[in-house]
Amino acid sequence: MSIDRKQLIIEAATKSFSLFGYKATTMDQVAKIANVGKGTIYTFFNNKEELLSEIVSSLIKEMKATAEAAIQEDLSFFENVNLAIYELLKYRKQHQLTIKLFQEEREIGTPAVKEMIDKVESAIVKYIKDKVIEAIEKEEIRECDPEITAFIILKMYISLIFDWEKSHEPLDQEKISELFKFYLFTGLSK
Repeated sequence: MSIDRKQLIIEAATKSFSLFGYKATTMDQVAKIANVGKGTIYTFFNNKEELLSEIVSSLIKEMKATAEAAIQEDLSFFENVNLAIYELLKYRKQHQLTIKLFQEEREIGTPAVKEMIDKVESAIVKYIKDKVIEAIEKEEIRECDPEITAFIILKMYISLIFDWEKSHEPLDQEKISELFKFYLFTGLSK
C-alpha cells in the first residue's frame, strides 16, 4: 500500500489553515497532523506560502467545477451567470478554509493570505469574463468591456451576499437574482 505523502501534507495543511489560519499554522503542526517528518514537507514544498498556493489552486478548480455544474445550456446568460456566481459565493461562504482565510485577511491582513484571496477573486473574475465574452459573441448582451463587466458582477454579488447581511437580514437567492437583474440588466432609467 503506497501512501501519497504529498496528498497527506496537503490535507493536513488544509485542516490546520482551516482551524488556525495561515499565520498561526506552523510546518511542525502540518507535519504532526500528516504524521510525516518536517523534512518530508520540504521535499514537496519550499515554504508555507507555496503549500498554501497549492491548496488555493485546488480550491479554485473545485469552485470552477461547482460553477460549471450550475450552468444549464437552455438558460440565458443572465440566468446562468446568476446561478454560477451564487454557487461560487455560497461555496466560498461554506468552505471552512475560505471562511478562515477571508477572516484572517480582514482581521490581520497577512500579506500571503491577501495574495491568495486576490488569486481566488482573479480566477472568479476570469471565469465570469469568459462567460461575458461568450454572451457577447452569441449576441445575448451588448458589446462591453468583459473584464470590467465581470468585476462589477462579482462585486455586486459580494455586496448583496456578504456586505448587506452585516446590518440586514440576509437576502435569499431569488431576491439577489431580482436585484441583480434590475440593477445590471434593466437599469434604473425609465
